[in-house]
Parts: sequence; C-alpha cells; structure tokens
Amino acid sequence: MKTTPWTLAVVLAMAACSPVEDWREVRPAGSGALLLFPCKPTSLTRPVALAGAAVELTLLACAAGPTTYALTHGDVVDPARVTPALQALAASAAANIGAEPVSGEPLAVPGMTPNPYARRWALHGRLPDGSEVREDVLTFARGTRVFQATVIGPAPAPESVRVFFESVKLAP
Repeated sequence: MKTTPWTLAVVLAMAACSPVEDWREVRPAGSGALLLFPCKPTSLTRPVALAGAAVELTLLACAAGPTTYALTHGDVVDPARVTPALQALAASAAANIGAEPVSGEPLAVPGMTPNPYARRWALHGRLPDGSEVREDVLTFARGTRVFQATVIGPAPAPESVRVFFESVKLAP
C-alpha cells in the first residue's frame, strides 16, 4: 500500500477534534473482528493498491486527545496474496511517517490464521508538519482477510495502546 493523501488526511482530521477516552466495543461490519475503541470510530471504504492488486479496504478510525486509533481490513481473495499484503501494510505504515522499517515482533491475535508477517511494529517518525510521532501497528490475517490495527500520536499512553491491541479478537 502506497502512502496516500487519503490515509494521512483521515488520520490528521481525526486528531484535530477528539473526545477523551470512552471505551466501547466495536464489531466492524464484514470483518469478523471485535475490539474496543476509546472513541466512536467513523468508517471509510475505498479501493487501494495493495501488494500489486486493488483491494477494497475499510478504515475505522477515531481520535482520543492527540492519539488516533484505527483498524483497516480488506479481503485479498487469493491466499497467495496474504503475506505480500501484510508486508505491504507494514511498509506503508512505516513510510507514512518516514520511519525506518524494522522486523517487528511475532504476534498472536485470537482467531487469526498463523502467518510469519503477523507482527507488532513500534515505529518512530515524523508527520508532514515535522512533528515527532509514534506509531504502534499490528498486522495479521484470518483466511484471506488482512488487518492492520494502529495507534498513532505524539506520545500514545502505553496503557491505552495495550487495551486497544489486547481487545482485538477474530470471531471463530
């Protein structure tokens, strides 16, 4: 997935006006996922080039204070495209903030399909305005559906990142 003005605009717009944390359970339609958001997410769906093919990606995102929480998901249809799509999601997350790619830590989300690119990434970079930002990212899949959970902000509260990430589950 290439860095797109759409993705960055959504993240920045969400950060501009935000409530305090008010955790709620969210079941994104068509995703099979269940997770907690600290604010009411909005949803956008659009086709995005991901690992060489167009994929309808849905982004749910909201901001609590200066921190944005997001879940992106889409079906890559072909099982052979899952790993390249997870790699592309991680690379795009790093590129969006000018971060150096890192290997990430292995990850297990309840209900996910095992994949070597199911990872947790801790990225440090800068927004287009030059301000420093930290981005914590999970990439994982279930079948041919790929997911990226993201927390991004100047200094996301570790406890909030933990709650958001540990809440992610995929229905059996």
